[in-house]
Amino acid sequence: MAVAEASADKRTAQTRTVPLGAPWTWLAAGWEDLRRSRGTSLVWGALFAAAGLVILLILHRYRMYNLVLPLVAGFMLVAPLLAVGLYHVSRELEQGRRVDIGTALGAWRRNAGQVALLGFVLGLFFLFWIRVATLLFAVFFGSEPPLAFGSEPPDLLGFIETVILTGRNLGFLVVGCLVGAALATIVFAVSAVSAPMLIDRDVTVFEAVLTSVRTVERNRSAMLLWAILIVLFTGAGFLVGFIGLAVTLPLVAHATWHAYRDLVPPQAS
Repeated sequence: MAVAEASADKRTAQTRTVPLGAPWTWLAAGWEDLRRSRGTSLVWGALFAAAGLVILLILHRYRMYNLVLPLVAGFMLVAPLLAVGLYHVSRELEQGRRVDIGTALGAWRRNAGQVALLGFVLGLFFLFWIRVATLLFAVFFGSEPPLAFGSEPPDLLGFIETVILTGRNLGFLVVGCLVGAALATIVFAVSAVSAPMLIDRDVTVFEAVLTSVRTVERNRSAMLLWAILIVLFTGAGFLVGFIGLAVTLPLVAHATWHAYRDLVPPQAS
């Protein structure tokens, strides 16, 4: 059972401490929301899955394979913003209202300025990660990445095999994973509950982010499990050619709404 704790900082909302197994409850509730709004949720997920496929095709067309891994990893950094519409869908389902794709699109009218500001912050993290990943690739493979694998640029499978599946580039993978994990940890702490909170309440980004960081700090074990589950479900969506994102993105988004509800109790009326 979640235990409510009054915040020591008046700029943050009241938060709860939850048990380690809470993320499984959030996923179950998220699945129920996905089932109840499957048309809307699957269309929303399919839009972003299609966008991912288009980006992948563009990178393939121009043999820019060195950007594939950073963009896939960077998706995790901006996903909280992409899921804003589905947070609103869960909120409306919670209140017994009917939902459709217009409900998801209408989320942007709620606290629009602050949601946009959070998007700007997450976008900066994303651009910073792409820049760092590009620099790391240049350090390990030179300024002309395709030429590091021979006289002709490899195809995507050849690139993945050369960079990931051989032991020659272990240093690149270790450094890249460490840097990416550090950045992802910061973004997770900043956005774990801040995005749904901005949809639910008339608060500023500053208040929402402080609440999110405090919530993660007070629930380290449960939030670590939740972060691992998010990575696993999102990664599974990528592994099946982006198509799986049509399901895993909505599932994680709806579950994130229930995580927010469990971790941040409703305001007193």
